[in-house]
Amino acid sequence: MVERSDPAIPLARLDDFSRRYGAWVMAAVAGIVILLSMINGVMRPALGLPAMLLLIAIAGLITRRRSTGAAPQSGLAATLPSADHFMIDVIAALPDPTILLGADGRVVTLNAQAATLAPSLKPGELAMLALRIPEVIEAVRRAGVSRRPERAEFAERVPSERWFEVIVTPMPEPQTNGAPPRVGQRLLLTFRDLSPIRRVEEMRVDFVANASHELRTPLAALSGFIETLKGPARNDLAARERFLDIMEAQAKRMARLIDDLLSLSRIELSAHMRPQTPVELVPIVRQVVDALQMLARDRGVTVTIAAPKEPLVVSGDRDELIRVFENLIENALKYGASGKRVEITLSRAFNVGGGEEAVAAVRDYGPGISAEHLPRLTERFYRVDVTESRAQGGTGLGLALVKHIINRHRGRLNIESRSGEGATFIVRLPISTAAASGSQKKP
Repeated sequence: MVERSDPAIPLARLDDFSRRYGAWVMAAVAGIVILLSMINGVMRPALGLPAMLLLIAIAGLITRRRSTGAAPQSGLAATLPSADHFMIDVIAALPDPTILLGADGRVVTLNAQAATLAPSLKPGELAMLALRIPEVIEAVRRAGVSRRPERAEFAERVPSERWFEVIVTPMPEPQTNGAPPRVGQRLLLTFRDLSPIRRVEEMRVDFVANASHELRTPLAALSGFIETLKGPARNDLAARERFLDIMEAQAKRMARLIDDLLSLSRIELSAHMRPQTPVELVPIVRQVVDALQMLARDRGVTVTIAAPKEPLVVSGDRDELIRVFENLIENALKYGASGKRVEITLSRAFNVGGGEEAVAAVRDYGPGISAEHLPRLTERFYRVDVTESRAQGGTGLGLALVKHIINRHRGRLNIESRSGEGATFIVRLPISTAAASGSQKKP
């Protein structure tokens, strides 16, 4: 784009001078006239001096009111016809970054979002020197030639990875002196942040890939054993029994995976709906421990529960909370079995905001978890040790389910662990408002 001078700028400067100093100039001229009248005896000093003071006061008042009024548009925006200022106000109100370029490629106006996207953009300056994005420059060039809207996508790598779409739309010049507008002389650049859409798409692709991988393994095992039973092991009773046991285990693994996937989808759909049913935590934890006693005996692990005498009542979904503690306690029994004991502690505490919350901690004394794995433990299909997890019958979705259920209950999950020192999973849930008010009324 070729730079050219703007003939309206000198007129704008003259208008600015008149706005700032016009009242003082008029007051000075009137004061000179009054002073000459007093010197020539036409006006008495007793009348002339108050008149000069009154003129000075009026000039100062006019200048002050003008300076405290609406600030003039800066740059090329100040030289546009007044009818076009409405468009500038519209651009300023748009939620997406938007830039209006003049026919010479200079910025006419931009909104605050665009200024955040490209801090070096200023009205009156060449936009391409500030943007320096090849995809945007090419889209502007194409729109300037074709006089049709053009679209382009680009990515920013720093400070974080973000994707944007820019739409360059030719706009008509404002009408001046009754002349028809010239379409395509100006360009409107609208930017849209595609980062949330891209991240959701990446999550979907990863989810499908992980789910298909997890299902492929047991399916391959089932297919292989079925072919063996139909072929070489057709009449081998011992092999048939052994293969059928393995096939049953693989089928159960697939059923667990599908059940976890369905549960996760169901919880995500209702994530915005907080459960309101009062539920007491201590009986839920005791019920889960009783159900897992056989697993504890098989692993040689002792489970202890320390709970307060007063009830811990939270607003929640009983079945979902059972699912939370089933996952946490079962994981402690499986992966922390070498420590030979699991301790479950329930207590009442206060959060940062002063509200009461129920705290349930599940502690094992197994090998622990390295620090680099802790931030990702609640991701879907993430495993510290893939082989060990599959050997234990894990699906890689247990802690993801726990996280989503606790989030739906407006609670928090904290994980504390060091390699070789076991692991502690802490669930914090707000105490039910009705239960808290009832306890406060007790003497």
